[in-house]
Amino acid sequence: MGRHESLEEGTEKRSLLVSVARFILHQWLLIGIGLACLLAYLFPRVASHGGIIRAEYTILYGAVIIIFLVSGLSIERRKLFRHILNWRLHILVQGMSFLVIPAIVYALVQLIEATDVRGRIDKSVLAGYILVACLPTTISSNVVMTRSAGGDDAAALVEVVVGNIIGPFVTPGWTVTLLPKSPQHDRWRDANNDLSAMYTNVFKELGLTVLLPLLVGQLIRWTWSEKTAWVLQKFYLAKIASSCLIFLIWSSLSTCFETRAINALTAETVIFIVLFNIVLYLFLTGVCFLLSHPPDAITPSPRHRFLSLIIRKLPPVETIAVCFCGAAKTTGLGIPMLYAMYDSNDLFMKAKLSVPVILYTTEQIFCAHFMVYFLRRWRENLEKKSQSDCESIVDCETAAVGGGESEGSRIEEQNERRPGLDA
Repeated sequence: MGRHESLEEGTEKRSLLVSVARFILHQWLLIGIGLACLLAYLFPRVASHGGIIRAEYTILYGAVIIIFLVSGLSIERRKLFRHILNWRLHILVQGMSFLVIPAIVYALVQLIEATDVRGRIDKSVLAGYILVACLPTTISSNVVMTRSAGGDDAAALVEVVVGNIIGPFVTPGWTVTLLPKSPQHDRWRDANNDLSAMYTNVFKELGLTVLLPLLVGQLIRWTWSEKTAWVLQKFYLAKIASSCLIFLIWSSLSTCFETRAINALTAETVIFIVLFNIVLYLFLTGVCFLLSHPPDAITPSPRHRFLSLIIRKLPPVETIAVCFCGAAKTTGLGIPMLYAMYDSNDLFMKAKLSVPVILYTTEQIFCAHFMVYFLRRWRENLEKKSQSDCESIVDCETAAVGGGESEGSRIEEQNERRPGLDA
């Protein structure tokens, strides 16, 4: 009896260990982000810009190239071309990035300016949020997260390219225009008008890290389609691409800690930034969800042709892409643009301005990791509901056909039993 009980206890312990191991494996990205934050805090010199491993090349080029090479290997060419002409998707994502978010953040910054009488929130941080609001969508994480949630990663990829081509021309002027008119922001209003070097660097980076790997991946997929699918599955290339996000966070936070800009901010300012980023990202994701998949109550009927063209539901896979692309902002363009715009300002002031950019883009990956589960389940529930509706319709049609046949058979039987009536 005792031996039987000990065997049961051993089995329970093993099952518990297996459950814990599975949980850890499922949360590997979150654990990796936590380790990246810890390493960045303890050893900021290693992965900072200009640091030991030269992260501005090894990580910001290497990791992003891997992400978009895998995207090129995974995505069908037909889907890419279809989304290039998807004007409604462009309007939703780019309108969210360059119009809706700047308007919301501008209103919030003005509200904070008016209510923060004691000046506890650093003015550089508020100016940094105006810059964050005017930036285009991020280059890498939204493609990875869209793919993880079962969304249309081709749609996300197209919006990444479109946004980062528009961004360098829109962001500088839009940022200076939306800065609060108080004297404390005058130093940020005098931006450098000569941004030619910044344009050169941004488009070079976009070409080398996004367009070239994407093109190479598409050519490989086009030439060896079956072998490419086998390699993607055999070597878990999608997981490798996702793990590159950990290195991007490590590099961004290392730069933040290395400049010691975050140490110069008050505790109230740091707490405000961390909490504000989470609330802002989740709120903006909710806005993206409502705009791309409005509830039935406000969706116009097909009779109103004009309204139904503007306000209509996107497919669930495209809605997921809009949610990840619309609320996200890029560090890859944000930091080079910041340093180019305010070249005459001292390094410390530029580092303080960059804190909201770096922390928002870091926290958005953290929040997006949880949004993956929510949006994936939402999509699966919609698919199950759609499938059950189709099955019920088929059952009803079958029953109707069967009912008609049985009714016809019953009448024929009655006629056979009464032959005299026909005569």
